Amino acid sequence: MSTPEANTLAELIDDCTALPEELRVTGPTPPEPGAAAPWQVDDANYAQVADLDAYV
Repeated sequence: MSTPEANTLAELIDDCTALPEELRVTGPTPPEPGAAAPWQVDDANYAQVADLDAYV
């Protein structure tokens, strides 16, 4: 931190963006998540909701 007490929002942003080198991520980035598996509501799931017709 270079500014003990920021007087403006710009000073606060500048101070917060100045991260020490050891805290910066330099390794490989994690892979993007894949697509979610398809799913359907079955009778067992449907039975868990009491009075579903009141909400639908």
